[in-house]
Amino acid sequence: MSTSIPTSNRDLAANVRRGSLDPATVLAATERALERADSGPDPVSAFLSVRTGTDDRNGPPTGPLAGVPIAVKDNIATIDFPTTCGSRILEGYRSPFDATAVRRLREAGAVILGKTNLDEFGMGSSTEHSAYGPTRNPLDRSRVPGGSSGGSAAAVAAGIVRGALGSETGGSVRQPSAFCGVVGIKPTYGRVSRYGLVAYASSLDQIGVIGRSVDDAAILLQVIAGHDALDSTSADRPVPDYCAPPSSLEGVVIGVPQEYFPDSLHPGVSSVCRSALHALEGLGAEVREVSLPTTPYAVPTYYILAPAEASSNLARYDGVRYGVRYPGVADVKELYDRTRALFGPEVKRRIMLGTYVLSAGYYDAYYGRAQRVRRLISHDFTNVFASGVDALFTPTTPTPAFRLGERTDDPYEMYLSDVFTVTANLAGVPALSLPIGDVDGLPVGGQLMGPPWSEGSLLRIATALESSLASSGSSHVMPRHASDQND
Repeated sequence: MSTSIPTSNRDLAANVRRGSLDPATVLAATERALERADSGPDPVSAFLSVRTGTDDRNGPPTGPLAGVPIAVKDNIATIDFPTTCGSRILEGYRSPFDATAVRRLREAGAVILGKTNLDEFGMGSSTEHSAYGPTRNPLDRSRVPGGSSGGSAAAVAAGIVRGALGSETGGSVRQPSAFCGVVGIKPTYGRVSRYGLVAYASSLDQIGVIGRSVDDAAILLQVIAGHDALDSTSADRPVPDYCAPPSSLEGVVIGVPQEYFPDSLHPGVSSVCRSALHALEGLGAEVREVSLPTTPYAVPTYYILAPAEASSNLARYDGVRYGVRYPGVADVKELYDRTRALFGPEVKRRIMLGTYVLSAGYYDAYYGRAQRVRRLISHDFTNVFASGVDALFTPTTPTPAFRLGERTDDPYEMYLSDVFTVTANLAGVPALSLPIGDVDGLPVGGQLMGPPWSEGSLLRIATALESSLASSGSSHVMPRHASDQND
């Protein structure tokens, strides 16, 4: 039996289904890649828990992801791993059920390798706010992998797994994907079931996927997308073929929002994005400048609405229903105090902010006004797409990955890491990030956003752009990892 491991999810699964590749061989190579990533003085630390041995509960693997190792962000429920949300308050907690997205991965033959590190409860942009320590960027271990899905992005970028689930509230799949040089997709709100995703801000939260190529990510999305009766926000709409062959971009109109290319944009990021736009024009697309005038208000709007919803959702962590419970406390107040003291500083900051903006004297001034601005942001997207624009192209992040510790003492600068991604969550539209080049050896992500339910069109554009950049040598090329090679 061959021990050569294909480099794509599609080919790996095909070999496993044919019986020409043993899933145990794939898992062994994956485990060795994990050991290498965590060796030395600066381990990547992408995982909080990892499986031991093979999973033979369902017999020989079949399906489109047969034998493919997948990582799952640790705020997505799994039966066979703890679900801690990167928080001491849920230390050791095990869910009695699998999230719908995880169940669909298993049914497709995927092997869930483990649960990945994250900013506590998904609140952060660097995976430095985990109660279990930070994750490092495998491409430069002095830098952050982004967040809050930094563990998932790092696991894929390090070659440990072929794909991963993350979650998005304001860019937490796309931003770390850009920092780590991989592909991240945030689907339309309602396209993927949220059942089993631990709630942060329910009107914004969405499970997304991360892969080493557009095709790898598309297969994951294909598997987990679709209506779920267990999620009242899940849309009952048909799921198109996200893995369809690429086609011409003739007649496709790409909008370039002027608000996403300010004078303050990192010059290297701006240059790489302009090169990607030239590549899209070379593929036959029309590039047109457009405006999303409410964009400057997106970050303050997000940081009112998301903490407001978080303060409500996290009220359930009281020492009674979930996680740690202290014995011998004198009364309920002491129980609440001791339990909630386990929240980290960033989570406490957002709970306090959310509670403030929802308080009786400030509800209309802050929360109500932010909801009105959110509608304006959504209208901006509706108007641009109604004008004949098929997709928008922007930088994913204003800079490449920053250094560990560089922004932990400046929450404002940390929050601005999401300045180009939060709009898609506020508007509920699909978006993806793919690597489009390097600045000083660090990957730069380009972002595509489209109308609701246009994931297929975005993937078609991204596939064409990825191929064009690869053939010209302009894109960030993932290093060949030992897990891809013969044993």
